[in-house]
Amino acid sequence: MPSSPFAPPVRPAAGPESRTDSLTAVPPVGGEAPSTIAVALAHDPANDAVPQVVASGKGWVAEQILALAFANGVKVRQDADLVQILSAVDVESDIPPEAFSAVAEILAYVYKANATLTPSTGEDHP
Repeated sequence: MPSSPFAPPVRPAAGPESRTDSLTAVPPVGGEAPSTIAVALAHDPANDAVPQVVASGKGWVAEQILALAFANGVKVRQDADLVQILSAVDVESDIPPEAFSAVAEILAYVYKANATLTPSTGEDHP
């Protein structure tokens, strides 16, 4: 099985929602004060044109965001550059254009891993 920049394995979201959730995080960097940064994204293809930041935090808050993500099977990706861009965005705001390409790559991976859902409708394949 090829390695992936994501952990843990993808599990389809529970419940009737068609949202696709993902999260980007960066671990502490050597030589600096330990501080984890986490940003959670959500995208509902039926209602949202652009993914939104739904949670963001540093330190203990970031650790709580990550703990919730892991506990709920949400895909987590470590990307220091992307988390710096996304952590500057207000919660409940659309991601900025400079993050579109990287976030599209993440969502494509999540949609492929959750192959039982179609990205355009969120409905089960026949």
